Amino acid sequence: MRILALDHGTVRIGVALSDELKMIASPQENLPGESFADFLAALQKLLAEKEVELIIVGMPRNMDGSFGPAAERVRAFMARLKESVTVPIRTWDERLTSAQANRYLIEGGTRREKRKEKVDGMAAAILLQSYLDATSA
Repeated sequence: MRILALDHGTVRIGVALSDELKMIASPQENLPGESFADFLAALQKLLAEKEVELIIVGMPRNMDGSFGPAAERVRAFMARLKESVTVPIRTWDERLTSAQANRYLIEGGTRREKRKEKVDGMAAAILLQSYLDATSA
């Protein structure tokens, strides 16, 4: 059984998946974010194929810990998601994951055009790795 992380976005939803031992997070192909129906179809397939037992959704917070408009969009997204899947869903603080993902991709020599495609999955992987590290201790 694995854990899946989602980095919610309006255009793309970044996805990461743990290994079966729940020690390592790996970015996966992004899912479509513009159509909930398309997203849900792709997610249902992934949940079944990878035997996912828990979904972690990144919860955006301001640097002072407060919640802003992005957090409200994630809450609305989660409400729809909870109605559509039977897998348990939790939130996890995603502060600075996209900035960190961009930095890793730049340091890795990823071209600007490719970074846009990869940053969401990388942010989801950073989010998931943070969760895995915190819960394994």
